[in-house]
Amino acid sequence: MDRLAGMEVFARVVETGSFSEAARQLGLSKSAVSKQVSALEDRLGARLLNRTTRRLSVTEVGEGYHAWCRQIAEQVREAELSVSRLHAEPRGSLKINAPVSFGFLQLAPMIPDFLASYPDLDIDVTVNDRFVDVIDEGYDVVIRIGKLADSSLVARRLGSAELVVCAAPSYLAAHGEPAGIDDLSRFNCLVYSQAGPAVEWRFQTPDGPRVFRPGGNFRANNGDVLRHAALGGVGLARLPMFIVWRDLRSGALKQVLGGYRDSAPGIYALYPHNRHLSAKVRAFVDYLAARLGAHPCWTGASTVTG
Repeated sequence: MDRLAGMEVFARVVETGSFSEAARQLGLSKSAVSKQVSALEDRLGARLLNRTTRRLSVTEVGEGYHAWCRQIAEQVREAELSVSRLHAEPRGSLKINAPVSFGFLQLAPMIPDFLASYPDLDIDVTVNDRFVDVIDEGYDVVIRIGKLADSSLVARRLGSAELVVCAAPSYLAAHGEPAGIDDLSRFNCLVYSQAGPAVEWRFQTPDGPRVFRPGGNFRANNGDVLRHAALGGVGLARLPMFIVWRDLRSGALKQVLGGYRDSAPGIYALYPHNRHLSAKVRAFVDYLAARLGAHPCWTGASTVTG
């Protein structure tokens, strides 16, 4: 219990950035908090915090240890809730990560209704397009789109992210529409650079799968940036339907090559095995699956092309 107490004190110091504030929140004296952290450092044989008269900072070792402290504290709390049968109602903190465009366009509008249903939850959402380490970075749920690498994480498919090739009507009026996959090489194609140096557009044809490597004068690591370039008439973009469905319905963008499709990338919720029974994770993943399942908001948008 002394070890757990020391970890809790250390985590609170890191999160508040202050011995005094940590002491206030924990109902301890500042000297007691300082002694707890010093005893923890002595036991570990490592410096976790750099202290000066003006500044408190976390060492590299301390940052890694803090992530473990947070995870352990959360597991202890969930174990206590389970024993007391309070786990039936989702509560506590829920840390979520999602890709930028999906986070802004789809996840963010869903959060208010979910919070209204579970007011005892505190939600912390981070959006970025980099690959995050779910366990080391302390996430409860991570949303990923596309093919998943093998891992020890639990993965639940929430829905599909259909990809469409589209462009502004002004661009198509000036350059024509591609007659087929082989014709794409004469068009300026907007490239999603986050996919890596060898970007590929994959299509299913009556003769089997085909691969086209797009090239053009514009690259970006974010789908919304590519969308704006397409809307501005820069070229053809291949984007998820959840980004462009409104533009397709309004006619601001028009789909091309609609007869060539690939199996739509999956939208997945990933979470650690040791949290698969957590009420908060289960409730959130079930909610996403219900909203993104058979009939997401962008269903059928490509049938209206302006």
